[in-house]
Amino acid sequence: MAVSIALAGKPNSGKSTFFKAVTLSNVEIANYPFTTIDANHGVAYARAKCPCRELKLDCGNCREGVRFVPIEMIDVAGLVPDAHKGKGLGNEFLDNLRQAKAIIHVIDASGGTDIEGNPVPVGSHDPLGDISFLEHEITMWMAGILKRNWERLSRKVNAEGLKIEETIAAQLEGAGITEGHVKTVLSNMRLPRDKPQVWTEEQIVELSDQLRAQSKPMVLAANKIDLASQENIDHLVKAGAIPVSGATEVVLRLADKGGAIKYIPGDPDFVESPKLSDAQKEALMKIRVLMKKNGGTGIQKCINETVFKLLDLIVVYPVEDENRLTDKQGKMLPDAFLMKKGSTPKDLAFIVHTDIGKSFLYAVDARTKMRLGEKHELKNGDIVKIVSVK
Repeated sequence: MAVSIALAGKPNSGKSTFFKAVTLSNVEIANYPFTTIDANHGVAYARAKCPCRELKLDCGNCREGVRFVPIEMIDVAGLVPDAHKGKGLGNEFLDNLRQAKAIIHVIDASGGTDIEGNPVPVGSHDPLGDISFLEHEITMWMAGILKRNWERLSRKVNAEGLKIEETIAAQLEGAGITEGHVKTVLSNMRLPRDKPQVWTEEQIVELSDQLRAQSKPMVLAANKIDLASQENIDHLVKAGAIPVSGATEVVLRLADKGGAIKYIPGDPDFVESPKLSDAQKEALMKIRVLMKKNGGTGIQKCINETVFKLLDLIVVYPVEDENRLTDKQGKMLPDAFLMKKGSTPKDLAFIVHTDIGKSFLYAVDARTKMRLGEKHELKNGDIVKIVSVK
Protein backbone atom coordinates (compact mmCIF):
# COMPACT_ATOMS: atom_id res chain seq x y z
CA MET A 1 0.00 0.00 0.00
CA ALA A 2 2.39 2.68 -1.28
CA VAL A 3 -0.13 5.53 -1.46
CA SER A 4 -0.33 7.67 1.70
CA ILE A 5 -2.68 10.64 2.01
CA ALA A 6 -2.62 13.07 4.93
CA LEU A 7 -5.66 14.77 6.43
CA ALA A 8 -4.51 18.24 7.44
CA GLY A 9 -5.94 21.53 8.61
CA LYS A 10 -6.38 23.65 11.70
CA PRO A 11 -7.51 21.98 14.95
CA ASN A 12 -11.21 21.18 15.32
CA SER A 13 -11.96 21.36 11.59
CA GLY A 14 -13.35 17.83 11.52
CA LYS A 15 -10.26 15.89 10.42
CA SER A 16 -10.79 13.11 12.95
CA THR A 17 -14.46 12.76 11.93
CA PHE A 18 -13.36 12.54 8.28
CA PHE A 19 -10.77 9.93 9.32
CA LYS A 20 -13.35 7.90 11.23
CA ALA A 21 -15.73 8.09 8.27
CA VAL A 22 -13.21 6.61 5.82
CA THR A 23 -11.61 4.05 8.15
CA LEU A 24 -14.33 3.39 10.79
CA SER A 25 -11.50 3.56 13.33
CA ASN A 26 -12.17 4.57 16.91
CA VAL A 27 -10.52 8.00 17.23
CA GLU A 28 -11.11 10.73 19.76
CA ILE A 29 -13.47 13.40 18.45
CA ALA A 30 -14.18 16.51 20.53
CA ASN A 31 -15.01 20.19 20.15
CA TYR A 32 -11.68 21.64 21.27
CA PRO A 33 -8.25 22.16 19.69
CA PHE A 34 -5.58 19.45 19.57
CA THR A 35 -7.87 16.47 20.17
CA THR A 36 -5.46 14.64 17.86
CA ILE A 37 -1.92 14.83 19.25
CA ASP A 38 -0.29 11.74 17.77
CA ALA A 39 -1.02 10.98 14.13
CA ASN A 40 -3.70 8.33 13.53
CA HIS A 41 -2.97 5.84 10.74
CA GLY A 42 -5.69 3.81 9.07
CA VAL A 43 -6.78 2.19 5.82
CA ALA A 44 -9.11 4.11 3.53
CA TYR A 45 -10.19 3.14 0.01
CA ALA A 46 -10.25 4.62 -3.45
CA ARG A 47 -13.42 3.68 -5.33
CA ALA A 48 -13.07 2.14 -8.81
CA LYS A 49 -15.21 0.28 -11.32
CA CYS A 50 -14.53 -3.45 -11.01
CA PRO A 51 -14.02 -5.14 -14.40
CA CYS A 52 -15.95 -8.27 -13.35
CA ARG A 53 -19.40 -6.88 -14.17
CA GLU A 54 -18.32 -5.70 -17.62
CA LEU A 55 -17.14 -9.29 -18.23
CA LYS A 56 -20.46 -10.71 -16.90
CA LEU A 57 -18.72 -12.27 -13.89
CA ASP A 58 -18.92 -12.00 -10.11
CA CYS A 59 -15.44 -11.80 -8.58
CA GLY A 60 -16.56 -11.72 -4.94
CA ASN A 61 -14.13 -8.90 -4.19
CA CYS A 62 -16.38 -5.94 -4.97
CA ARG A 63 -19.74 -4.53 -3.95
CA GLU A 64 -22.14 -4.61 -6.89
CA GLY A 65 -19.35 -3.85 -9.35
CA VAL A 66 -17.65 -1.26 -7.12
CA ARG A 67 -14.05 -2.10 -6.18
CA PHE A 68 -12.37 -0.46 -3.18
CA VAL A 69 -8.58 -0.22 -3.42
CA PRO A 70 -6.71 0.32 -0.12
CA ILE A 71 -4.61 3.40 0.62
CA GLU A 72 -3.06 4.69 3.84
CA MET A 73 -4.79 7.63 5.52
CA ILE A 74 -2.94 9.74 8.09
CA ASP A 75 -4.87 12.04 10.43
CA VAL A 76 -2.23 14.46 11.68
CA ALA A 77 -2.28 16.97 14.54
CA GLY A 78 -4.00 20.29 13.83
CA LEU A 79 -1.94 23.16 12.45
CA VAL A 80 -2.08 26.76 13.65
CA PRO A 81 -0.50 29.94 12.22
CA ASP A 82 3.28 30.07 12.86
CA ALA A 83 3.45 26.29 13.30
CA HIS A 84 6.70 26.39 11.30
CA LYS A 85 8.15 28.38 14.21
CA GLY A 86 7.10 25.64 16.62
CA LYS A 87 3.75 27.10 17.72
CA GLY A 88 1.07 24.62 18.80
CA LEU A 89 1.95 21.09 17.69
CA GLY A 90 3.64 22.40 14.56
CA ASN A 91 6.78 20.29 14.69
CA GLU A 92 4.83 17.06 15.22
CA PHE A 93 2.42 17.99 12.42
CA LEU A 94 5.10 18.75 9.88
CA ASP A 95 7.06 15.64 10.81
CA ASN A 96 3.99 13.48 10.17
CA LEU A 97 3.55 14.99 6.70
CA ARG A 98 6.80 13.70 5.27
CA GLN A 99 5.50 10.36 3.97
CA ALA A 100 2.26 11.72 2.48
CA LYS A 101 2.02 11.81 -1.31
CA ALA A 102 -0.85 14.31 -1.16
CA ILE A 103 -2.93 16.24 1.36
CA ILE A 104 -6.67 16.60 1.88
CA HIS A 105 -7.02 19.99 3.56
CA VAL A 106 -10.10 19.78 5.80
CA ILE A 107 -11.73 23.20 6.31
CA ASP A 108 -14.53 24.03 8.76
CA ALA A 109 -17.09 25.41 6.30
CA SER A 110 -19.48 26.34 9.12
CA GLY A 111 -17.24 29.16 10.37
CA GLY A 112 -17.68 27.77 13.88
CA THR A 113 -13.97 27.74 14.76
CA ASP A 114 -11.40 30.55 14.60
CA ILE A 115 -8.05 30.34 12.78
CA GLU A 116 -6.51 28.47 15.75
CA GLY A 117 -9.40 26.01 16.04
CA ASN A 118 -11.11 27.50 19.08
CA PRO A 119 -14.93 27.18 19.06
CA VAL A 120 -16.74 30.43 18.14
CA PRO A 121 -20.39 31.07 17.19
CA VAL A 122 -21.23 29.31 13.91
CA GLY A 123 -20.83 31.68 10.98
CA SER A 124 -18.64 34.19 12.84
CA HIS A 125 -15.35 33.10 11.21
CA ASP A 126 -14.75 33.33 7.44
CA PRO A 127 -13.48 29.88 6.34
CA LEU A 128 -11.98 31.32 3.14
CA GLY A 129 -9.13 32.63 5.29
CA ASP A 130 -8.26 29.08 6.32
CA ILE A 131 -7.30 27.97 2.80
CA SER A 132 -3.96 29.69 2.24
CA PHE A 133 -2.42 29.43 5.71
CA LEU A 134 -1.76 25.67 5.47
CA GLU A 135 0.18 26.07 2.23
CA HIS A 136 2.10 28.97 3.78
CA GLU A 137 3.08 26.95 6.86
CA ILE A 138 4.39 24.01 4.83
CA THR A 139 6.28 26.37 2.51
CA MET A 140 7.88 28.23 5.42
CA TRP A 141 8.76 24.95 7.12
CA MET A 142 10.71 23.88 4.01
CA ALA A 143 12.24 27.33 3.57
CA GLY A 144 13.37 27.29 7.19
CA ILE A 145 15.22 24.00 6.68
CA LEU A 146 17.02 25.42 3.64
CA LYS A 147 17.80 28.84 5.11
CA ARG A 148 19.37 27.39 8.25
CA ASN A 149 22.14 25.78 6.20
CA TRP A 150 22.12 27.87 3.03
CA GLU A 151 25.52 29.53 3.44
CA ARG A 152 27.25 26.23 4.17
CA LEU A 153 25.39 24.48 1.34
CA SER A 154 26.31 27.20 -1.15
CA ARG A 155 30.00 26.92 -0.25
CA LYS A 156 29.84 23.15 -0.51
CA VAL A 157 28.26 23.27 -3.98
CA ASN A 158 30.96 25.64 -5.23
CA ALA A 159 33.93 24.01 -3.47
CA GLU A 160 33.09 20.37 -4.18
CA GLY A 161 31.33 20.78 -7.52
CA LEU A 162 28.14 19.15 -6.24
CA LYS A 163 24.84 19.32 -8.10
CA ILE A 164 22.53 21.89 -6.51
CA GLU A 165 19.52 19.62 -7.19
CA GLU A 166 21.10 16.75 -5.29
CA THR A 167 22.16 19.05 -2.42
CA ILE A 168 18.69 20.60 -1.97
CA ALA A 169 16.97 17.21 -2.21
CA ALA A 170 19.28 15.81 0.48
CA GLN A 171 18.42 18.71 2.79
CA LEU A 172 14.66 18.28 2.26
CA GLU A 173 14.62 14.49 2.13
CA GLY A 174 12.77 14.42 5.44
CA ALA A 175 10.01 16.53 3.86
CA GLY A 176 9.52 14.00 1.07
CA ILE A 177 11.36 16.04 -1.60
CA THR A 178 13.16 14.14 -4.38
CA GLU A 179 15.84 15.24 -6.82
CA GLY A 180 13.18 15.05 -9.54
CA HIS A 181 11.02 17.59 -7.70
CA VAL A 182 13.98 19.97 -7.40
CA LYS A 183 14.96 19.63 -11.07
CA THR A 184 11.42 20.44 -12.21
CA VAL A 185 11.14 23.51 -9.99
CA LEU A 186 14.61 24.87 -10.84
CA SER A 187 13.79 24.55 -14.56
CA ASN A 188 10.63 26.60 -14.01
CA MET A 189 12.38 29.27 -11.93
CA ARG A 190 15.57 29.50 -14.02
CA LEU A 191 17.77 30.22 -11.02
CA PRO A 192 21.56 30.17 -11.57
CA ARG A 193 22.42 26.62 -10.49
CA ASP A 194 26.15 27.30 -10.19
CA LYS A 195 25.70 30.35 -7.94
CA PRO A 196 23.26 29.46 -5.14
CA GLN A 197 25.02 32.01 -2.90
CA VAL A 198 23.38 34.85 -4.87
CA TRP A 199 19.84 33.52 -4.44
CA THR A 200 17.75 35.90 -2.35
CA GLU A 201 15.66 34.95 0.67
CA GLU A 202 12.53 35.63 -1.42
CA GLN A 203 13.78 33.21 -4.09
CA ILE A 204 14.42 30.51 -1.48
CA VAL A 205 10.85 30.94 -0.21
CA GLU A 206 9.52 30.80 -3.78
CA LEU A 207 11.60 27.67 -4.41
CA SER A 208 10.16 26.10 -1.26
CA ASP A 209 6.62 27.05 -2.27
CA GLN A 210 6.97 25.38 -5.66
CA LEU A 211 8.55 22.30 -4.07
CA ARG A 212 5.57 22.10 -1.69
CA ALA A 213 3.14 22.27 -4.61
CA GLN A 214 5.11 19.57 -6.48
CA SER A 215 5.53 17.16 -3.58
CA LYS A 216 2.39 17.80 -1.50
CA PRO A 217 -0.52 18.58 -3.85
CA MET A 218 -3.81 19.35 -2.09
CA VAL A 219 -7.53 18.76 -2.36
CA LEU A 220 -9.76 21.13 -0.36
CA ALA A 221 -12.58 19.54 1.67
CA ALA A 222 -15.24 22.03 2.84
CA ASN A 223 -16.33 20.01 5.88
CA LYS A 224 -19.38 20.44 8.18
CA ILE A 225 -21.73 21.42 5.32
CA ASP A 226 -24.54 20.06 7.53
CA LEU A 227 -23.90 23.11 9.76
CA ALA A 228 -22.65 25.66 7.21
CA SER A 229 -24.55 28.45 5.50
CA GLN A 230 -25.09 28.10 1.76
CA GLU A 231 -23.12 31.32 1.29
CA ASN A 232 -20.04 29.79 2.95
CA ILE A 233 -20.38 26.59 0.92
CA ASP A 234 -20.73 28.53 -2.35
CA HIS A 235 -17.65 30.66 -1.59
CA LEU A 236 -15.55 27.60 -0.79
CA VAL A 237 -16.75 25.69 -3.87
CA LYS A 238 -15.82 28.73 -5.97
CA ALA A 239 -12.34 28.50 -4.41
CA GLY A 240 -12.09 24.86 -5.57
CA ALA A 241 -13.30 22.99 -2.46
CA ILE A 242 -15.47 19.86 -2.43
CA PRO A 243 -18.54 20.10 -0.11
CA VAL A 244 -18.20 17.44 2.61
CA SER A 245 -20.02 16.15 5.68
CA GLY A 246 -17.80 13.78 7.61
CA ALA A 247 -20.42 13.37 10.36
CA THR A 248 -23.05 12.27 7.83
CA GLU A 249 -20.67 9.74 6.26
CA VAL A 250 -19.95 8.23 9.69
CA VAL A 251 -23.70 7.75 10.29
CA LEU A 252 -24.21 6.19 6.85
CA ARG A 253 -21.30 3.75 7.15
CA LEU A 254 -22.31 2.65 10.65
CA ALA A 255 -25.95 2.27 9.55
CA ASP A 256 -24.83 0.19 6.57
CA LYS A 257 -22.62 -1.94 8.82
CA GLY A 258 -25.55 -2.48 11.21
CA GLY A 259 -27.96 -3.42 8.42
CA ALA A 260 -30.28 -0.41 8.82
CA ILE A 261 -29.51 0.73 5.27
CA LYS A 262 -27.58 -0.41 2.22
CA TYR A 263 -24.99 2.24 1.37
CA ILE A 264 -21.99 1.93 -0.90
CA PRO A 265 -19.48 4.72 -0.06
CA GLY A 266 -19.53 7.33 -2.80
CA ASP A 267 -23.13 6.66 -3.85
CA PRO A 268 -25.45 9.69 -3.94
CA ASP A 269 -28.20 7.77 -2.08
CA PHE A 270 -28.92 4.68 0.04
CA VAL A 271 -31.61 2.02 0.42
CA GLU A 272 -33.48 1.80 3.73
CA SER A 273 -34.31 -1.42 5.55
CA PRO A 274 -38.10 -1.95 5.87
CA LYS A 275 -37.67 -2.53 9.62
CA LEU A 276 -36.75 1.06 10.55
CA SER A 277 -38.61 3.00 13.22
CA ASP A 278 -40.31 6.31 12.44
CA ALA A 279 -37.53 8.19 14.28
CA GLN A 280 -34.86 6.44 12.19
CA LYS A 281 -36.75 7.19 8.97
CA GLU A 282 -37.03 10.86 9.90
CA ALA A 283 -33.29 11.12 10.68
CA LEU A 284 -32.43 9.42 7.40
CA MET A 285 -34.77 11.72 5.48
CA LYS A 286 -32.70 14.72 6.64
CA ILE A 287 -29.53 12.97 5.51
CA ARG A 288 -31.10 12.16 2.14
CA VAL A 289 -31.99 15.83 1.58
CA LEU A 290 -28.37 16.87 2.29
CA MET A 291 -27.03 14.17 -0.02
CA LYS A 292 -29.40 15.07 -2.83
CA LYS A 293 -28.41 18.72 -2.58
CA ASN A 294 -24.67 17.94 -2.71
CA GLY A 295 -24.55 14.72 -4.74
CA GLY A 296 -23.53 12.67 -1.69
CA THR A 297 -21.44 13.37 1.41
CA GLY A 298 -18.32 14.34 -0.57
CA ILE A 299 -16.01 12.07 1.46
CA GLN A 300 -15.38 9.45 -1.24
CA LYS A 301 -15.20 12.19 -3.87
CA CYS A 302 -12.29 13.80 -1.97
CA ILE A 303 -10.38 10.52 -1.86
CA ASN A 304 -11.00 9.72 -5.53
CA GLU A 305 -10.12 13.24 -6.61
CA THR A 306 -6.83 12.94 -4.71
CA VAL A 307 -5.95 9.47 -5.99
CA PHE A 308 -7.07 9.61 -9.62
CA LYS A 309 -6.77 13.30 -10.53
CA LEU A 310 -4.19 14.84 -8.22
CA LEU A 311 -1.82 11.83 -8.11
CA ASP A 312 -2.81 10.64 -11.60
CA LEU A 313 -3.06 6.96 -10.66
CA ILE A 314 -4.75 4.04 -12.40
CA VAL A 315 -6.00 0.65 -11.13
CA VAL A 316 -4.48 -2.53 -12.59
CA TYR A 317 -5.48 -6.13 -11.79
CA PRO A 318 -2.70 -8.78 -11.95
CA VAL A 319 -3.80 -12.43 -12.41
CA GLU A 320 -2.08 -15.80 -12.69
CA ASP A 321 -4.58 -17.37 -15.12
CA GLU A 322 -5.56 -14.97 -17.92
CA ASN A 323 -8.46 -17.17 -19.05
CA ARG A 324 -10.20 -17.57 -15.68
CA LEU A 325 -8.85 -14.26 -14.27
CA THR A 326 -7.68 -16.03 -11.11
CA ASP A 327 -4.62 -16.43 -8.91
CA LYS A 328 -2.98 -19.76 -8.00
CA GLN A 329 -5.69 -20.45 -5.41
CA GLY A 330 -8.48 -19.89 -7.94
CA LYS A 331 -9.57 -16.52 -6.50
CA MET A 332 -10.93 -14.24 -9.20
CA LEU A 333 -9.37 -10.77 -9.57
CA PRO A 334 -7.82 -11.05 -6.10
CA ASP A 335 -5.64 -7.95 -6.24
CA ALA A 336 -6.03 -4.36 -7.41
CA PHE A 337 -2.94 -2.13 -7.51
CA LEU A 338 -2.75 1.63 -7.80
CA MET A 339 -0.04 2.69 -10.26
CA LYS A 340 1.11 5.93 -11.83
CA LYS A 341 -0.41 6.62 -15.23
CA GLY A 342 2.20 5.64 -17.82
CA SER A 343 3.35 2.56 -15.86
CA THR A 344 4.37 -0.59 -17.75
CA PRO A 345 3.85 -4.34 -17.23
CA LYS A 346 7.43 -4.52 -15.95
CA ASP A 347 6.62 -1.86 -13.34
CA LEU A 348 3.65 -4.01 -12.29
CA ALA A 349 5.87 -7.08 -12.07
CA PHE A 350 8.17 -5.30 -9.60
CA ILE A 351 5.16 -4.23 -7.49
CA VAL A 352 3.91 -7.84 -7.35
CA HIS A 353 7.37 -9.07 -6.29
CA THR A 354 10.94 -7.89 -6.82
CA ASP A 355 12.05 -11.32 -8.09
CA ILE A 356 9.20 -11.37 -10.65
CA GLY A 357 10.26 -7.93 -11.84
CA LYS A 358 13.88 -9.03 -12.24
CA SER A 359 12.89 -12.13 -14.20
CA PHE A 360 10.15 -10.42 -16.28
CA LEU A 361 9.72 -11.76 -19.83
CA TYR A 362 6.41 -10.32 -21.04
CA ALA A 363 2.79 -9.82 -20.01
CA VAL A 364 -0.57 -10.88 -21.43
CA ASP A 365 -3.68 -8.70 -21.68
CA ALA A 366 -6.38 -10.96 -20.20
CA ARG A 367 -9.12 -9.36 -22.30
CA THR A 368 -7.48 -9.54 -25.73
CA LYS A 369 -4.93 -12.33 -24.98
CA MET A 370 -2.34 -10.13 -26.72
CA ARG A 371 1.28 -10.21 -25.57
CA LEU A 372 2.51 -6.97 -23.97
CA GLY A 373 6.16 -5.92 -23.95
CA GLU A 374 7.94 -4.34 -21.01
CA LYS A 375 7.45 -0.82 -22.41
CA HIS A 376 3.70 -1.13 -23.09
CA GLU A 377 1.70 1.58 -21.30
CA LEU A 378 -0.96 0.11 -19.02
CA LYS A 379 -4.50 1.55 -18.94
CA ASN A 380 -6.93 1.99 -16.08
CA GLY A 381 -8.80 -1.27 -15.45
CA ASP A 382 -6.31 -3.51 -17.28
CA ILE A 383 -6.20 -7.18 -16.25
CA VAL A 384 -2.68 -8.51 -16.76
CA LYS A 385 -0.84 -11.82 -16.45
CA ILE A 386 2.90 -11.48 -15.84
CA VAL A 387 5.15 -14.09 -17.44
CA SER A 388 8.63 -14.41 -15.95
CA VAL A 389 11.60 -16.78 -16.09
CA LYS A 390 10.90 -19.76 -13.84
